[in-house]
Amino acid sequence: MNCPRCGLPEELCVCYEMTKEGQRIRVRCDKRKFGKIVTVVDGFKDVDLNKIAKDLKRKLACGGTAKDDKIELQGDHTNRMRDVLIGMGFSNDMIDIL
Repeated sequence: MNCPRCGLPEELCVCYEMTKEGQRIRVRCDKRKFGKIVTVVDGFKDVDLNKIAKDLKRKLACGGTAKDDKIELQGDHTNRMRDVLIGMGFSNDMIDIL
C-alpha cells in the first residue's frame, strides 16, 4: 500500500517525520482554578494529537488531555519538555518554551 501524500510505499514513507520537524511548537504554563498549574503544548499541525498526548503523559508521568489542537498536561513540565519533544522527533529549533 502506498502513502496517499508522497506515493511511496508505507514502509519507506517519511511524511510523518518531515511533518514533525517543520512544526513550531509552543510550551507554556497556565494557572487554573484553585491554583492548579497546567502545561499547555500547542502549534501541532497534521499529526496525531492523541498519540503525541499519550506519549507525553507516559514519559512525564502525569495526566492530561488533547483538545482544540493543543495538549494540556497536569503540572509544570516546562523544564523537561524540550528533551522529551526532541526524543519524539521534533526539531530543537522549532520548540519555544515560554
